Amino acid sequence: MGIEFELKYKATESVLEAIRRAFPGEEQVICMETTYYDTPTEALSQRFYTLRRRLENNRSVCTLKAPVSGPGRGEWDCICDRIESAIPELCKLGGPADLMTLTAEGILPVCGARFCRIAKTLCLPDVTVELALDSGILYGGGKTVPLCEVEVELKEGTPEACTAFAQQLAAEYHLTPERHSKFRRALALYQGA
Repeated sequence: MGIEFELKYKATESVLEAIRRAFPGEEQVICMETTYYDTPTEALSQRFYTLRRRLENNRSVCTLKAPVSGPGRGEWDCICDRIESAIPELCKLGGPADLMTLTAEGILPVCGARFCRIAKTLCLPDVTVELALDSGILYGGGKTVPLCEVEVELKEGTPEACTAFAQQLAAEYHLTPERHSKFRRALALYQGA
């Protein structure tokens, strides 16, 4: 299991481009299409589990995210073409044991995201982070909203050092913290909120 610790900020296209220019060097462009799943009774989202299948440049990655003690979230990934086939694999990797029981009633696609990510790994004096610049849409319930955000994800070092860098970046570019995950925002569309 990996522990995911990341900070998200609302942005504009011009801010994404300014940040991209401010950190020259190697970058990876990843086109992503994400489908989020839940049970008919929303048992996963009620437990703050996120179950998704994401095509990353046409490579299928299935992921489960779930709360853990301490900062961040538990994250388990496997390469799999079907989310139903991925569920037992995610449990074998250490995902919550109740995932199999919860999904026994079946799962269905509820919402999603389509976006392009420009990712850069920044090796800073006290921390290594992935700087992700995301632009696209979130969708659910027949509705779409634009997606334009900056993510700073801890790769090596401490959450405190990651937070310090992210706050410095936010101050410099006048970024507003985004408190909700892509899934939670897309789910709100699906639920009509």
